[in-house]
This record gives sequence, structure tokens and C-alpha cells, in this order.
Amino acid sequence: MRYKYIIGIDEVGRGPLAGPVTVCAAAVPREMKFHPLPNGVKLDDSKKLTARSRELWAKKLKEDGVIFAISSITPAVIDRINIAKAANRAAERSLKKLAEKKGIPLKRSLIFLDGGLYVDGGRTVIRADGRINAVKAASILAKVRRDRYMKKASFEYPEYGFEKHVGYGTKSHIAAIKKHGVSSMHRKTFCKFLGG
Repeated sequence: MRYKYIIGIDEVGRGPLAGPVTVCAAAVPREMKFHPLPNGVKLDDSKKLTARSRELWAKKLKEDGVIFAISSITPAVIDRINIAKAANRAAERSLKKLAEKKGIPLKRSLIFLDGGLYVDGGRTVIRADGRINAVKAASILAKVRRDRYMKKASFEYPEYGFEKHVGYGTKSHIAAIKKHGVSSMHRKTFCKFLGG
């Protein structure tokens, strides 16, 4: 069988103290080439790109025809089932959306996941977000979506500075939690060491 798509699946937000874990499944046509941005920045793992480059790449990926679906799991559910199960639940949901809502034929696709994620029919690859283009694309799209969400949340919870650290455990974020306590945006199981 000749595969039509390469599907990459990656998550962002496994480690933060606040916000959802977000997973993207990105379907890349098998023959697609990824040319650098006009400024010369190549496709890469989202963690290795600046915020500006991620935004530009997200726009380019959409324009170039990458088909994707994104799912997020809330802090309350993460607290209930744990982060590993939450990330894999989001991976399964994203892949299902890709098939059912976007019409991607999974049987004619190769599916790769970054290490730590598992779905039926997929192959988990350690550091795939730095090695496989479809996973790099998923990494960027998930990161851009989650960062935008956290920046919007900062308007409702200005005291925590989500627009700066997007939920990660920076010194300023930890200080804000100690001062104001945890909000509904926080993962209480992640904040226990702070008295949250």
C-alpha cells in the first residue's frame, strides 16, 4: 500500500503548573517539502524556535496544506487521571478528529508520535519532534494554540502573569501562587509543594 499521509502527533504543556495539556495531530501529504521561512528559519521542534518563528511557521503550515486537529485536556481532568493519561487521551481525540472531521484516511497514513505518547496503530519515536517533519509541525501548531489560550486566560487571571510564562513554574509564577493561591487554571496536584 502506498501511504498518502504522514501523521505527526505531539503534545505541549506536560510540565506546567497551570493550563491544559494540548496535543496536535498533523497530517502531512507524503510528498510535501518543507522549505525554510523567508528569514531562513527551518522547520524544527517548537521548543527550539522563537515565539515569532512559531507563529510564522503555524501560518505557513496552514497555507501549505497541512491538515490538523487539536485537543486539550483541562487542569481538573489532569488532576483526576494524571498527566500521562491526559496527554494520551488528547492524542487519541486529536487523531479521531483528524479521521472523522477532516477526512484523513488513517489506514493510508503512517502515524508517528513523540516519546511518551501512544495510540493504536501509531509508532512512538523518542525525540520525534526534532527528527520527523510531521511531528515538528504538530509540535508548532500545538504550542501556538496553547500559548494563545494561556495569553487569553491572563485577562481573567491577571495576577498570575500567564501571558509571560504560559503556566510554567517560573519564580514569578510560584510567587504569585504563594500570594494568591491556586485558581481554576492551576493543576492542584502539580502545586501541592506550594501548599496549593
